[in-house]
Amino acid sequence: MPTEVEIKFRVADPEALTHRLQEAGFRVETARTFERNILYDTPDRRLRAQTSILRVRRYGDRWVVTLKCLPENHDPEARHKHRDETETQVQDGEAIGHIFAHLGYRPAFTYEKWRTEFADETGHCVLDETPIGVYAELEGPPAWIDATGPKLGVEASEFLTLSYGRLFEKWREERGSSAQNLTFDEIPGSAH
Repeated sequence: MPTEVEIKFRVADPEALTHRLQEAGFRVETARTFERNILYDTPDRRLRAQTSILRVRRYGDRWVVTLKCLPENHDPEARHKHRDETETQVQDGEAIGHIFAHLGYRPAFTYEKWRTEFADETGHCVLDETPIGVYAELEGPPAWIDATGPKLGVEASEFLTLSYGRLFEKWREERGSSAQNLTFDEIPGSAH
């Protein structure tokens, strides 16, 4: 099972980050594309309690189903986020959602973003424009992440290992928001 290794960081100036990525040898893999993610869980939130996610993602015209969970050797103090990830492209994500519902899994959380994907020879950097701000993710080997961050003007102290769900929860608490999902429709003033 593949293990995803990544970190996130806040982006104050997306244009400056894009310029730094190009200077560091990154190329655009996917131009700015809308992405909608629906996380499924049982009514008692069993998957969340296990720190697992079952996700249906629509990214442009593609549908992808993903299961992520903590690896057996999980270190909660690690500077990088590690998740075992099983992912497959499907033809009809809405049909998969109906199948999940029949099996007892319901939509638990939806999050949206506009994503631009960059890559170099070793790893990926994605630029995510979310309703609560702009974030980037570096995904690749830990040593590559640690070396690439400073090239992009990001120090290890700025690395985040939180999911978008956890970032949204913190944002809601800080602002007293009643939004239930991280969507452009639910968060006033967010850009589309």
